[in-house]
Amino acid sequence: MFIHIGDDHVIQSKDVVAIIDHSLMTSSSIIEEMIFNQRKNRRVVETEEDHVKAIVITNDYIYFSPLSVFTLKKRANMKTTLNKLEDFSEESGG
Repeated sequence: MFIHIGDDHVIQSKDVVAIIDHSLMTSSSIIEEMIFNQRKNRRVVETEEDHVKAIVITNDYIYFSPLSVFTLKKRANMKTTLNKLEDFSEESGG
């Protein structure tokens, strides 16, 4: 399943390691260091700083997203919702 994370970026949900609120970046030296190191390796996909609401960490890249953690979580859980709808239609359609 794919997740649209904003700014025309679409990633595979299976690659998502974590989705973190952007406000936590300044309060965690570990997150700051990880992003600093990944920037050196050109593995950070950034958006305009004043629009960033969430940080999406995948196996290969770190994305700065203008969407909130809540919105991204809903999009990531859409597969579960679709599966439930499919299960329901199979049960009622028999």
